[in-house]
Amino acid sequence: MRSIPSTPKEKNAEKDGLPRAPEMEGAETSGGGEAIPDEKAVIAPLVVPAMGPVKIPIPERETWTRQMDFIMSCVGFAVGLGNVWRFPYLCYKNGGGVFLIPYLLIVFVGGIPVFFLEIALGQFMKQGGIAAWNIAPLFKGLGFASMVIVFFCNTYYIMILVWGLYYLVHSFTNTLPWATCGHSWNTKECTEVFRLDQCINGTSGNLSGSGNVYNISCDALANKRSPVMEFWEKKVLQISSGLGEPGQLNWQMILCLLATWIIVYFCIWKGVKSTGKVVYFTALFPYLVLIVLLAHGVTLPGALDGIVYYLKPNWSKLAEAQVWIDAGTQIFFSYAIGLGALTALGSYNRFHNNCYR
Repeated sequence: MRSIPSTPKEKNAEKDGLPRAPEMEGAETSGGGEAIPDEKAVIAPLVVPAMGPVKIPIPERETWTRQMDFIMSCVGFAVGLGNVWRFPYLCYKNGGGVFLIPYLLIVFVGGIPVFFLEIALGQFMKQGGIAAWNIAPLFKGLGFASMVIVFFCNTYYIMILVWGLYYLVHSFTNTLPWATCGHSWNTKECTEVFRLDQCINGTSGNLSGSGNVYNISCDALANKRSPVMEFWEKKVLQISSGLGEPGQLNWQMILCLLATWIIVYFCIWKGVKSTGKVVYFTALFPYLVLIVLLAHGVTLPGALDGIVYYLKPNWSKLAEAQVWIDAGTQIFFSYAIGLGALTALGSYNRFHNNCYR
């Protein structure tokens, strides 16, 4: 049954040959030409016959060339400087092997679930760390907060790479600049014979340095400084005497900073196509470094004592809250949780990809 137009707007619409309003389709009428909507009617969008349905093109997000590229990218986030440097220090600080108990507990309770959640969110929404939170507008501020954290992390984390590049360049010289004194940045207190580990209770003894053996009193080394520390403080950091002396710009560090950002740019300038190739090096190289450091560490004097301390737990540390805090921060730091990076990596997966597997 066709309803009778009851308003001037509907009469003009039929006169002009235009379709009626969507809410009138599938409706039954009662007396006086008033339409009563049918509960079983399907409300369809209004389509103008002259134009037809309007299709809005949605740009499709690129995907990883191979699934292994995504896996290696996640491995690269999990294995980095945070594990090479920070994790052994935290184990030493928090009672050796006992630190593994809160660490593994928080890994399975908080680390892995949140790690998987961020990847799944990005894969489902096909958006980065900010736009992915359109799924819940109330929490959209989390995306912006993660970007603020990433910004401040990059301001100091990039400097670690700059220092590494600076030392790498100087390591190709015939004589390492931090191995000897006599440079422009060295002071009068610099001495190459700096083995305080051989001094016991301030007594004198035979001290070795630069391949030679010296018989020097340990008291004479009380105010001396090693060339390694002076290279770090005077040459690399160029630490001033205080806030009243701002110092000068270190043009060598500026060049290293510029070179580092250029390298980072070319690693990501083609999106996942270029990143997927670089991660094979950035993810596997830390493992090589760990193996080299392990092989070198076990050959050092006192290595057995360190291994025993690492494996012999100090159970009293479990009662300290700081141990659990350090374990949690290490997990979130090393897994890059809460930074939006995992969400961005997951957004380049296929929608039906089994990211859990």
